[in-house]
Amino acid sequence: MAGVASTLAKKRALAAGFGTNANASKYLNQDFQSLRSECLRKGSIFTDCTFPAAPESLGFKELGPNTSKTRGVQWKRPGELVSNPEFIVGGATRTDICQGGLGDCWLLAAIASLTLNEDVMARVVPEGQGFGRGEYAGIFHFQFWQFGEWVDVVIDDRLPTKDGKLLFVHSAEGSEFWSALLEKAYAKVNGCYEALSGGSTTEGFEDFTGGIAENYDLKKAPSDLFQIIRKALASGALLGCSIDITSQADSEAVTYQKLVKGHAYSLTGAMEEQHLICS
Repeated sequence: MAGVASTLAKKRALAAGFGTNANASKYLNQDFQSLRSECLRKGSIFTDCTFPAAPESLGFKELGPNTSKTRGVQWKRPGELVSNPEFIVGGATRTDICQGGLGDCWLLAAIASLTLNEDVMARVVPEGQGFGRGEYAGIFHFQFWQFGEWVDVVIDDRLPTKDGKLLFVHSAEGSEFWSALLEKAYAKVNGCYEALSGGSTTEGFEDFTGGIAENYDLKKAPSDLFQIIRKALASGALLGCSIDITSQADSEAVTYQKLVKGHAYSLTGAMEEQHLICS
């Protein structure tokens, strides 16, 4: 592979201010607890006017208004898609994340790695939210490291759909919605969904941990790279890898190892394989 990237999610994130969810700044001055409490008291469902269910939240070019990719898009809440929506089913795992019609595999790789570290996952995806009685009011929140501080991002749960299916990230478990809602919160921070099309997995790592990413080019890799990878994984780091493309013709080309060029992967483990030679 052309490169490997990681963030030491525990040590470095702690140094960057990795603490409790309560110490995050309120993005756009929206307070999740106050807004949800008010909705629950009134018996109403939250609508987020700062990131509306409208064309401008989708994009500006390929996902711009009246384009083929956005024609027929409807914004629906999870309860309009399935009878019993759930936030997380049986714990968050990397298999919960399936790519939709957006070129954000770099973000999906970062989210998949995120699920391997429970401490970091709990920071980005705060507990105490879901679709149960007494907690659901159409409002959710997630936390990201932005410009030197943690920010708490509030969203409503209206998600873009087409032909009755989620347009972007979705879970293989059709009734689970944490990954789709996380992607929406990240899209809100970045301005729209299309802003997530194309990027680096290290961006996601840094925004999920507050750490600083390290990159290794395998053509110039240190001799102890395998040991570095194993130590990073043992330390709770988030790791990813990709194969650079040298021309547009290389994009999405498949290597003989069945790896896709230009596609981002999460690195979930490392082991040494031994080959026995029989004479």
